[in-house]
Amino acid sequence: MADSSILTLGTARSLLVDSSVCDSRIAETTKDHVFLGMGCEDDEDMLPKVETRVVLVGDAGRNGALVKALQAIRVMEVPVVKIREGEAGAEEKMMIKSIVNMDINTPCIITDNVQEFGDGENTEFETVFVLTNFDSPDYSYLYKRDNRIIGPPVVLHCAAKEEPLQFSCRPLYCTTMMNLSLCFTGFRDKEEMKNLVNLVHHMGGTIRKDFSTKVTHLIAYSTHGEKYRLAVCMGTPILTPAWIHKSWERRDDVSFHAGEEEFRTEYKVPPFQDCILSFLGFSDEEKANMEERTLKHGGKYLEVGDERCTHMVVEENSVKELPFFPAKKLFAVKQEWFWGSIQMDARAGESMYLYEKNDSPAMKKAVSLLSLTTPNSNRKRRRLRDTLAQLTKETEISPFPPPRKRPSAEHNLSMASLLDISNTPDTCKALAESSKPSKSSTPVLSKQSARWQVSKELYQTESNYVDILSTILQLFKLPLEKEGQVGGPILAQEEMKTIFGSIPDIHEVHTRIKNDLEELLTDWSEDKSVGNIILKYSRELVKAYPPFVNFFEMSKETIVRCEKQKPRFHAFLKINQAKPECGRQTLVELLIRPVQRLPSVALLLNDIKKHTSDDNPDKITLEKAIESLKEVMTHINEDKRKTEGQKQIFDVVYEVDGCPANLLSSHRSLVHRVETIALGDQPCDRGEHVTLFLFNDCLEIARKRHKVINTFKSPLGQTRPPPPLKHIALMPLSQIRRVLDLQDTEECVNAFALVVRPPTEQENLLFSFQLAGEETVKSFWLRTLCRHVANTICRADAEDLIQCTDPDSLQVSTKDMDSTLSKASRAIKKTSKKVTRAFSFTKTPKRVIQRAFMANGTPDEKSQRMSCENHNCSSATLAAHHSPSMVNLPSMFERKYHTFSRSTTHLF
Repeated sequence: MADSSILTLGTARSLLVDSSVCDSRIAETTKDHVFLGMGCEDDEDMLPKVETRVVLVGDAGRNGALVKALQAIRVMEVPVVKIREGEAGAEEKMMIKSIVNMDINTPCIITDNVQEFGDGENTEFETVFVLTNFDSPDYSYLYKRDNRIIGPPVVLHCAAKEEPLQFSCRPLYCTTMMNLSLCFTGFRDKEEMKNLVNLVHHMGGTIRKDFSTKVTHLIAYSTHGEKYRLAVCMGTPILTPAWIHKSWERRDDVSFHAGEEEFRTEYKVPPFQDCILSFLGFSDEEKANMEERTLKHGGKYLEVGDERCTHMVVEENSVKELPFFPAKKLFAVKQEWFWGSIQMDARAGESMYLYEKNDSPAMKKAVSLLSLTTPNSNRKRRRLRDTLAQLTKETEISPFPPPRKRPSAEHNLSMASLLDISNTPDTCKALAESSKPSKSSTPVLSKQSARWQVSKELYQTESNYVDILSTILQLFKLPLEKEGQVGGPILAQEEMKTIFGSIPDIHEVHTRIKNDLEELLTDWSEDKSVGNIILKYSRELVKAYPPFVNFFEMSKETIVRCEKQKPRFHAFLKINQAKPECGRQTLVELLIRPVQRLPSVALLLNDIKKHTSDDNPDKITLEKAIESLKEVMTHINEDKRKTEGQKQIFDVVYEVDGCPANLLSSHRSLVHRVETIALGDQPCDRGEHVTLFLFNDCLEIARKRHKVINTFKSPLGQTRPPPPLKHIALMPLSQIRRVLDLQDTEECVNAFALVVRPPTEQENLLFSFQLAGEETVKSFWLRTLCRHVANTICRADAEDLIQCTDPDSLQVSTKDMDSTLSKASRAIKKTSKKVTRAFSFTKTPKRVIQRAFMANGTPDEKSQRMSCENHNCSSATLAAHHSPSMVNLPSMFERKYHTFSRSTTHLF
């Protein structure tokens, strides 16, 4: 059956209600929702007889450029409706809407009286009116009668693009927002909303009531509401109403489009718009910085407790409890919410960042353990050992059990014993008893070899170092490289390359070194070669390290510059640097670890070599490994050396009598110096004035000399003052297991302690001190010390090394330190030591014995004895006399570090 159809011309407003239909050139059926398109070639003979014409009204007709452009346009789009008869017997008919192109045969008409042509009901003509002013009475007259109205920019655009004169169901002044779909949220003023909608329509944009994937821009009056959250998640630009107004101001610029990113970026909704913030728990400097950034990103700030505040940003690491219960309208959020909002350039959802009070069951357990009292001295000593073991337990985790000489006992070890290498006397005793259940004897676990201990330390520091490199990559580099970031890329590719350099290569080679060390220690024996592992990867180290270390200063400068110039990068750093993985260290502080790592490895290899027997083949291999590291370090530019730091080290050497020569090293620098008073029996007697020199990788402990001997005289007759300090110990920071901040009480003021574990010792040792004078702030000193201890052992959680402790649990007191009785007691101790030294051989005065030897010795022996006598305060002489002050720890350190000096001086 033939298809009978009738084509009729309808008015624009009645035919196409939604302009998006026209923009897509798709017509929708009224009932069946069948989408069809119709070109001018379809049923051309059925097209109605319609005359097309363009009328220039008022000033538009006097614009020569506009008239010339209109003459170049020969076709216009015309809306039509096709009515198709239904199936036989069907009562309903199908009406199909479509757009066709029709020739413009009539020359343009110029008039000042629109009423002559403004009859919108006339079906004989398809008339397009061109107006320059959409606020004029002519516009109102034509708009009320459903006439097609366009602005001069539309004509100029179509002429330039050689396109037909566009159709729009609404008055269209320009194409500034063509193909943009907008959604509104947060508006309460209906008149303002109506005005904005009209402007969008005049510029060719469309409006959608509900937010969906078709929305290209969200116009937000506030940062609240579901639409705002959806736009943030989908990455849809969120703009202020000013974007629409500014776009309308540029409506006559044919080449301008409002969707240009460079233009719209200027009108993004700031993340803290309509937010009033307060800040709790931050330092004055940090608070001022955050308040400044709040204003910069559209918010306001008030003091904590003000009822007008919408958010209270809490520093969760310092605030243990909120000062008041927050009202329902007040969000108490962590600082990550603040910096995350700046990084995304949009207000983050509060539910993920709500502040919650933190309780630490582990810390409560440790505190309860430290608060226990002990009734007698034996139990006190045992309790002290248990306490020190508990304090250092977290830092003693290792997957390797200590080596056993009796393999038969290994099957009795539990998994807990494999993971707990704290090795206190009690645990060692328990292990021994479990392996040999004899009531009559209590066998003790064989002592771990010093070579195994230092090798284990090499593995632990290597594992920590790999973790830090992983943190740099996973927490900083990869997120910055991730595509599709909210708000666009934070850094340029060139900046990324400058900052991170060869970190991935360094991470890869050290991961393999760590795995090899782990395999070696798991199946340990004294003949296993540690040096071969370093030699195996020497070529990779030469390739990876110099490019990074030589350009580290440039990397640091790039970070500082980008942080100042790019608020999103600053916020990104604030978020990630506050995470536990970073230990609250900055990216620059983490990136300096590769600069420090190779010298630390060289020192540990020297220590392993010192504890390796001469007949062990690994001794020669270790020497080769050390030389290979030396080769790597020679590729590093000499301008990285700190000349001022070297001068300070020389000053320390001259100031401390008996200072080990290996203190002088190109990688070492003096960090801090503190004056203290010893509170225990180690590393020197109670009441001794002790100076602590903190270097970046070790701690020099020196005491004030009891008596100044004569000045030193050079061959030229010049004299220099004698050293005022006497060397006690040079201790690597890796041997400090815990830093204890002793609480101030009536009997203990301004005191701290160090829990120390030398590799050759089976027990933890306690060094306790009181800060002398008010020049040093205890909290600053302890944080500085812990930061460098963490750097040495390659740990990021520096602050976890500090623990606040009750001094009574450690039997530490500062009471009566300056009393007459205390001073007399110390004087008696010093006198008794002198007497012990004087009668250490036969109860005969020392000078008498010396005369006897000098009278009966050879000339060479006399010369050696004279030399020894002239340097009777040297560390070697003190070590020879087993005085009470040098028993156990100090003598052990003397032996260890003088040997350490001889084995490492040639390295640097």
